[in-house]
Amino acid sequence: MAAYRKFWALLIVVLIVTFGILGFMGHEVYNRAPPIPAKVQSADGTVLFTSDDIYAGQSAWQSVGGMELGTIWGHGAYQAPDWTADWLHRELTAWLDLAAQDAYHQPYDKLTADQQAALRTQLKAEYRGAQLDADGVLTVSARRAQAMTQARGYYMQLFGDTPELQQSRITYAMKVNTLPDTTRRTEMTHFFFWTAWAAATGRPGSGATYTNNWPHEPLIDNVPTAENVVWSIVSVILLLAGVGFLVLGWSFLRKKDAQEPKAPARDPLTSFVLTPSQRALGKYVFIVVVLFLVQIFIGGLTAHYTINEPDFYGIDLSGLIPYSLARTWHLQSALFWIATGFLTAGLFLAPIINGGKDPKFQRLGVEVLFWALIVVVAGSFLGEFLAIAQNGTVSPALNFWLGHQGYEYLDLGRLWQIALFIGIVLWLVLMVRGVLPALFTKGGDKHLLALLTASIAAVGLFYGAGLFYGEHSNLSVMEYWRWWVVHLWVEGFFEVFATAALAFIFCTLGLVSLRMATVASLGSAVLFMLGGVPGTLHHLYFAGTTTPVMAVGACFSALEVVPLILLGHEAWEHWHLRTRAPWMEQLKWPLLAFVFVAFWNMLGAGVFGFLINPPISLYYIQGLNTSLVHAHSALFGVYGFLALGFTLMVLRYLRPQMAFSPALMKTAFWCMNLGLALMIATTMLPIGLMQFHAAVAEGLWYARSAEFLQQHAVVTLHWLRTVGDVVFIIGALALIWQVVRGVLFEDAAPRAVARPA
Repeated sequence: MAAYRKFWALLIVVLIVTFGILGFMGHEVYNRAPPIPAKVQSADGTVLFTSDDIYAGQSAWQSVGGMELGTIWGHGAYQAPDWTADWLHRELTAWLDLAAQDAYHQPYDKLTADQQAALRTQLKAEYRGAQLDADGVLTVSARRAQAMTQARGYYMQLFGDTPELQQSRITYAMKVNTLPDTTRRTEMTHFFFWTAWAAATGRPGSGATYTNNWPHEPLIDNVPTAENVVWSIVSVILLLAGVGFLVLGWSFLRKKDAQEPKAPARDPLTSFVLTPSQRALGKYVFIVVVLFLVQIFIGGLTAHYTINEPDFYGIDLSGLIPYSLARTWHLQSALFWIATGFLTAGLFLAPIINGGKDPKFQRLGVEVLFWALIVVVAGSFLGEFLAIAQNGTVSPALNFWLGHQGYEYLDLGRLWQIALFIGIVLWLVLMVRGVLPALFTKGGDKHLLALLTASIAAVGLFYGAGLFYGEHSNLSVMEYWRWWVVHLWVEGFFEVFATAALAFIFCTLGLVSLRMATVASLGSAVLFMLGGVPGTLHHLYFAGTTTPVMAVGACFSALEVVPLILLGHEAWEHWHLRTRAPWMEQLKWPLLAFVFVAFWNMLGAGVFGFLINPPISLYYIQGLNTSLVHAHSALFGVYGFLALGFTLMVLRYLRPQMAFSPALMKTAFWCMNLGLALMIATTMLPIGLMQFHAAVAEGLWYARSAEFLQQHAVVTLHWLRTVGDVVFIIGALALIWQVVRGVLFEDAAPRAVARPA
């Protein structure tokens, strides 16, 4: 018990300190975010646009899919340009051509090297010095105003229906008339200008721009800052030190039981009669695989758009389901089915924790929660479809609430977001009603149950962080809260919940001792939270934040990788459990899912995560396919397999007479893993590395340009992804059919296990 108290004290201290750091850095984000000019005017006093126009432009950008159509400050989809880098480069080259004509009466590219250098010096001085006056007014030169007009003209045509830019739209997977309303299109260009202004203008009192000199743009010497290099090196040193101390501590401090507990003769979970609320979970299992099916086929369509083909094997879907909508649904369905898998596992465990009994009205709550989730999924998908269609069904004033928020992973309209939060809170209530009676029963060791309860509360409440920004919040502020959900909620508290839930399951099965399960879970929670909470800031290096944010994010995100070093041992421990008792063979496939979780956690979150963690690395590869590598290997490889493992385990107990088909399950697991590996090895990683080189050599604008994406090698690599996609889909269909067959038909093969009354 003394050891537990030490772990609890350490966990509480870690949470207080790390959330204190994250909160303090949030204060820094709020106070130092790039300002919105009250108005932008030319040197003669002509008002070009105001802050209201910029805010309206932000709303217009959100309504067409926002981060699902290109990126802003490197965050979003990877097919269309990064609009910040693209606008900035177009405006800079327009300024240089205008200056060359004024000074030398010929285009910039015809000048001598000395003449070009002289103009670039003037260019950098003007753009770095373009700061707001005391009244919040930005005054630009007549030449810059003209360059802005030229850049705006290009975007007015690209987001419209000008035939001359149709090939560019195909390359960028944009539909014709992406934003039909010319007034809103003009306002959107004002928002693009503001994001580029923040990337080019010197932050007062600093030697860098508001975005820490991101993106790489040689024309104005946007290059990595000295602080970027320093904190990158420090982060690598901390990683090595963390790994060393972890291995040392693991070797000397880890205590195992004198002997493993003797496994029971039969599966303890079969000693419980299924409660009404547990029997109601069959539909949850079914909806997990239905949404999984939607995700993989929508993902195939999304991938197809990257090969510069406007139709899908002869079927023109680009008008009905354009890339921005397909990618929205691909991400949203993933989050929905993975979250549903976790919620299902929790709802299944609650009656077991409560001694095999349902609290009053528990089944009703489970039924209400299910249909609430269905309404949220259907309503959010419909709202996103109508918003991106731009047919007037969802008015601009209501888009943020009913349509598309425009922010990656939090795309659903605010109304649906609130409804989802209410649903998660309902799940929390259902879980607490089942857990608290056991937690407050006198006697016994309750530490593991207490950790599980705390993680349930965190999962239930921390999604609410996504409600702390509004439609017109400063982009830096919005990014701060968005990553609270995407990183801290998904990668932090869900991971603690999964660890505690698995430990509780294995302990209940009699396969590991309660002491070992508790110590391992508390220790893991400490390690996850130590790096994970402040590590949230590594997503904000270039999101209009300051050097302290970069320093904290770099150091702590390096520590996130440390506990992943020992996941090979965790994989072996999980797989070893199948030999502890004959009846464990019936849990072979859920266990195999947890083994793959450990592998992809090490590779996807560890190796590929650290690839983009150091500031110097992310400076060049933010917004490239290298991020796609991390996203796929970590989101599906870790949380996807976790959700599938939980789903298979729940199905195993809901259908005790069901026999998993070895042929189907082998096909499912090996094809899904091989397919994911092929997607990464044949397409995402090679293209990401090519873009990395292009971003270093030319600038981010080029790595995301139509010229780069139309290269034969890039198109060929995109086509090669078809192999991995097909292999993955075969595996996914095998697993889906196994689950559907189990839920609907119960596949009644003879089994040794019977569930007594």
